[in-house]
Amino acid sequence: MRHWLRKYLPDHAAIHENRMLAPFRNTLLHPRLWHLNRRSAAGAVAVGLFTGLFPPPFQMVSAALCAVIFRINLPLAIFTTLYTNPVTFIPLYVFAFWLGSLILGAENAFIAPPEFSASHPGDSLLALATWLVQLGWPLIVGVLLLATVFAVLGYVAIRVGWRYWLVRSWHQRKRR
Repeated sequence: MRHWLRKYLPDHAAIHENRMLAPFRNTLLHPRLWHLNRRSAAGAVAVGLFTGLFPPPFQMVSAALCAVIFRINLPLAIFTTLYTNPVTFIPLYVFAFWLGSLILGAENAFIAPPEFSASHPGDSLLALATWLVQLGWPLIVGVLLLATVFAVLGYVAIRVGWRYWLVRSWHQRKRR
């Protein structure tokens, strides 16, 4: 599994050669941020799934900060935030709002999201931000609960999947 993941993730040398990241080299080149093992991968997926539900500009930045703080695999944490995209973002937030309303017992009526206008993307993003603010506490509670559930499920899935992969490779090696 490690070899498969390494094909798709950037390596440590790419960061070292990037001039824009020069002030952060000491922090970003820490070996534990680039080491891929079962604990690091599980933590990175958990962080990525948790921060993936943050509002769009903060997803990858918060995943990178958490990876540095917790010393888990940085590229995998950032990559995992990509499960939220323009197609999945609205349904996840609608579900989070419903979940938060259920938990808080709020009787707030759901406000339909604004339509996106390709001719005026700035106005559309402003309308989206206003829509999110209007939804309030049910949305915040729902997003935090949903992000926590995603993070726990992702952590457990990676730990169990990695263990299964390892045991399977031991059995295959023993058969040979």
